[in-house]
Amino acid sequence: MLISFVILYLLVSVGIGLYASTRVHNAKDFVVAGRNLPLPVVTATVFATWFGAETVLGISATFVQEGLGGVVADPFGASLCLIIAGLFFAPRLYRMNLLTIGDYYRVRYNRGVELVMSLCIIISYLGWVSAQVTALGLVFNIITGGAVTQEAGMVIGISIVLAYTLFGGMWSVALLDFVQMTVIMAALLLIAVLVSGDAGGVGHVVGQAEAAGRLKFFPDGGADAWIAFVGAGVTMMLGSIPQQDVFQRMTSAKDEKTSVRGSVLGGVLYFCFAMIPMFLAYAATLIDPAFFNGLVKNDSQMVLPQLILKHTPLVAQVLFFGALLSAIMSTASATLLAPSVMVSENILKHFVSRHTSDRQLLRNTRLILLAFAGVVLWFALHSESSIFQMVEEAYEVTLAGAFVPLAFGLYWKRANNQGAAVSIVLGISSWLLMKNFQPDSVWPPQLIGLLASAAGMIGGSLLPNRMGKSLPQESEHATLHHHAASHTGHVAEHAHNPSSEQHPGT
Repeated sequence: MLISFVILYLLVSVGIGLYASTRVHNAKDFVVAGRNLPLPVVTATVFATWFGAETVLGISATFVQEGLGGVVADPFGASLCLIIAGLFFAPRLYRMNLLTIGDYYRVRYNRGVELVMSLCIIISYLGWVSAQVTALGLVFNIITGGAVTQEAGMVIGISIVLAYTLFGGMWSVALLDFVQMTVIMAALLLIAVLVSGDAGGVGHVVGQAEAAGRLKFFPDGGADAWIAFVGAGVTMMLGSIPQQDVFQRMTSAKDEKTSVRGSVLGGVLYFCFAMIPMFLAYAATLIDPAFFNGLVKNDSQMVLPQLILKHTPLVAQVLFFGALLSAIMSTASATLLAPSVMVSENILKHFVSRHTSDRQLLRNTRLILLAFAGVVLWFALHSESSIFQMVEEAYEVTLAGAFVPLAFGLYWKRANNQGAAVSIVLGISSWLLMKNFQPDSVWPPQLIGLLASAAGMIGGSLLPNRMGKSLPQESEHATLHHHAASHTGHVAEHAHNPSSEQHPGT
């Protein structure tokens, strides 16, 4: 019965995704949903940015073992990332009317910076998307009682996600996120009510967690403990901001205000609902201590699925696994789409004609999406990292190399090509050196990379400039890069005029 309902749910999801493909007429529709999404859909799709396998399975497992201090990166850093991105990055990026985050680095600096930053961002997606594929395999293995192996489940899962993302693009992602967010919220709230009753009530679970030290957030000890704590927090808080999927979700909104409000609301909702899987996982250790404490030691990612299978009725099982698949598929679809768009738009153009037609861009993106899915599947099948580790490590490279050029470029007028180049070289090289030769240092490699990147940007920009001028800050809002004309359906690439006062869309 459970398998039948899950299959039905998957068929409905694919149907909605394929319906969304009827709205795709050009590259702008495929990449940013035509910049037409209303506030509820933007909120839903921002919420779904992080609410995936790591939230339901990874965070809950880590919390049971390490407490709140172990999940500072996610959900604390992840939710703050969405809020910060909405307040400080969404307004300026939305006005620039760009197709990808990689386009920003070209507009603000030059094509060399665009190429390097795009490569860094694309590479960072391997771990993130692989975590979702790994979780899909795990879920199919669980609900079929082992009849479908985890490896076969990965193949099935990524095939389903491809079935609608390949045709509907961001429209499929957005519409499914809205439906799936509703399923996730309803399912988690119902299961929390059912499980809390078996565990002695919410107060009892929270009290036991506090007594066991699981609610302790800030670290004990001196500077060493605090440096590690801050490093873990800022990895997702800042390293996730220069990401194509975050950028797409913010810039798919119908206007600037919707972009800001949807990002902030999505971040707040994510933080609130990410607490529920942690509550459920700890409640499991109170309901059946012998079984679940043993599971925590051997395979902590299985705590929550086993709790649902052994201690809830069929309707709760259907809702939970439907919600879990919703969370994973919504994250996987967007994170498959994002790097594929960047390869087509920001990498391929360096080696072929820069004046790619709208139809060619759309075709290239779909072909690359298919190829990237194959690479991700291979990576997931051969990775030995846990879901939480794959996600946490995914954003180290973007924190070390991509965040500073983005933030300084938006907020510091003196940031220039030379500063960006020095920032990237120092940030990424110091991160790589620390990661390979001093991985157990007090200072996390990605934090060293961030500090080196900031120093490089400031020093490189203040030194005599030998690399040419960057686009002045005041002309950024006048940039009309890849603005998809609503009636002609093609992408027109405009030149950048520093003295222009023209605004996007005029």
